[in-house]
Amino acid sequence: MRVVIVEDSRLARLELKELLRAHPALTLVGEAANVPDAKVLIEQQQPDLVLLDIDLAGDSAFDLLAQLVFIPRIIFTTAFAEHALAAFDYPTVDYLLKPVSSARLAQAIAKLPTLNTADDHPPEPASDTTASGPLLDLDATFFVKDGERCFLLRLGDVQLFEAIGNYSKVWAGTQAPMVYRSLGNIEQRLQPGLFFRANRHQLVNLKAINAIEPWLNGGLLLKLHSGQSIEVSRRQSALLRQQLSL
Repeated sequence: MRVVIVEDSRLARLELKELLRAHPALTLVGEAANVPDAKVLIEQQQPDLVLLDIDLAGDSAFDLLAQLVFIPRIIFTTAFAEHALAAFDYPTVDYLLKPVSSARLAQAIAKLPTLNTADDHPPEPASDTTASGPLLDLDATFFVKDGERCFLLRLGDVQLFEAIGNYSKVWAGTQAPMVYRSLGNIEQRLQPGLFFRANRHQLVNLKAINAIEPWLNGGLLLKLHSGQSIEVSRRQSALLRQQLSL
């Protein structure tokens, strides 16, 4: 199991590295002390697990998670007990108070699923640097920071991504948070055949389509289960008809 340490204290990183030596099934593949370096490291290495400090040199773990597409398993670490409740709002493996003891780390690691097969391990990073990392399926989750709220969304629960400048609005049920990624970047990270680029500004989950109707100038109109209507450009309509054998 590949592990990354994200911790702004050099001493704390050294202590965690020493504790990890007692767990030969875990391989440390990198460490970072701040959010920008951690983002690059995690996107490059695609680790199975991150030991993640909550306070990171003026930023927070949640600032980091909001910038990631690939979300590994997380064991939060912090010196402040009051963070515990907030940390457990997320599907974390565990939450550890500093200084972390060997027994407490072992207890957290015991909660991890065993990675026995190649299918359980993330693929090697892609060579395309604009969309590095494994392509995401409908069961993949991504982190969203919406004002003071932070949560994980399942990709399959998203009906629509909509471009808003260099950001994207995520339509999922009654929620419509923004993510710090362009529509093009999101599209490159998705497995083929799951979402369809209806037009320049909208990317639709094919499973969210309730009906398809003829529209103006040879285009199509998509009616989503959510009640939204999406106009498909003439050019994209031809591609959709071909893809769906309409």
